[in-house]
Amino acid sequence: MTRIVIIGGGPGGYEAALVAAQLGAEVTVVDCDGLGGASVLTDCVPSKTLIATAEVMTTFDSSYEELGIIVADDTPPAEQSARVVGVDLGKVNRRVKRLALAQSHDITASVTRAGARVMRGRGRLEGMQALDGSRKVVVRAADGSEETLTADAVLIATGGHPRELPDARPDGERILNWTQVYDLDELPEELIVVGSGVTGAEFAGAYQALGSRVTLVSSRDRVLPGEDPDAAAVLEDVFRRRGMNVMARSRAQSAERVGDRVEVTLADGRVITGSHCLMAVGAIPNTEGMGLEEAGVRLKDSGHIKTDRVSRTSAPGVYAAGDVTGVFALASVAAMQGRIAMYHFLGDAVAPLNLKTVSSNVFTDPEIATVGYTQADVDAGKIDAKSVKLPLLRNPRAKMQGIRDGFVKIFSRPGTGIVVGGVVVAPRASELIHPISVAVDNNLTVEQIANAFTVYPSLSGSIAEVARQLHTRQAGEPA
Repeated sequence: MTRIVIIGGGPGGYEAALVAAQLGAEVTVVDCDGLGGASVLTDCVPSKTLIATAEVMTTFDSSYEELGIIVADDTPPAEQSARVVGVDLGKVNRRVKRLALAQSHDITASVTRAGARVMRGRGRLEGMQALDGSRKVVVRAADGSEETLTADAVLIATGGHPRELPDARPDGERILNWTQVYDLDELPEELIVVGSGVTGAEFAGAYQALGSRVTLVSSRDRVLPGEDPDAAAVLEDVFRRRGMNVMARSRAQSAERVGDRVEVTLADGRVITGSHCLMAVGAIPNTEGMGLEEAGVRLKDSGHIKTDRVSRTSAPGVYAAGDVTGVFALASVAAMQGRIAMYHFLGDAVAPLNLKTVSSNVFTDPEIATVGYTQADVDAGKIDAKSVKLPLLRNPRAKMQGIRDGFVKIFSRPGTGIVVGGVVVAPRASELIHPISVAVDNNLTVEQIANAFTVYPSLSGSIAEVARQLHTRQAGEPA
């Protein structure tokens, strides 16, 4: 029987374990924190659970009056500008942790039910490949004991951990990273969020909705510098309109706790203060101390593992998946990399990873979902594509729901009309992007999208309308 050892139990690891076990391999998953990894325990599941509460707060605060909802309680009159509803952050965070643990337990049950063995400990590669092609993995348990496993193939799926600035070390109380925020019992009165990437934007928007006064410190010209510029502009406008202090072109140099306050010093000498500070300045791959380079695994300068499109590393019999590869920091991509690795090694049919079919979502309010080629790709000349953008303000369902912000944008090839990318900015954009993802993955044309029935009224009707406009433009082009 083929022996597979998987180091790391996140989406890349546990999905690989399920595939390998189903294909008849003897599978051992080595994990030190609990299956699901950071994605389930400290990142995706917890943050999106917190955001779910924030989303309800935002929807209520922004539209209850417009929709004709009357709240009869003891809150002061509207002229005193008091919030109608509040949040118990301690209760929210207890729910966050409970759901994360429940998801981890469900994953563990699925993996063990499939026939895989789960070992608690930290794994490392031991030496080069043996003459018979096998690899040695040493597992160190919490009590210091060690066990050596022999594997025909090893998958590294150890994820990453929050990056720290030398002069802004988290203390878990006032200066926090994104794994520590769920220990708060009370809502931060004034929260400084350092970092305007996906993590920073999501938490800034969530805490603003929950009732904190938020300052978002961005070293770049705008929030979400890696996203579609039209989408980022909408979100930044929404943030500012809701009262967030967005500080662009402001690089944080240090964060220091002063009593029950935090002082953040910027590179230009300015100092801003708040009750709490959340550091969201990227992640570092968990590759240190794993014997990777000694085993022949090449690393990038960033510490990420170099892989090809079927998840192979430079070392025979060693694969890698997930955030540790630095490809896309998405649970869906990690899971796909892990599955591809097992399909490839065990001889099943496999298609190499195609990043141009990956859909992703930023869980802000409104959400930003994207798939395929981007505006940056078009502007850089990487692909010749036309686009149409339609504001949601024109959509009848959006008007009924009081939705003012957002749009649908689709990119298609001139001449053929094949859909190559898209952007949706809307509530639940993560759901609305799927028909565009299907189109990109299957090389569908805007004509095919336009001719498919949509429900009236619906937000998805805007997708069909954009496709119709693109098709009309295609048809009007000279032969």
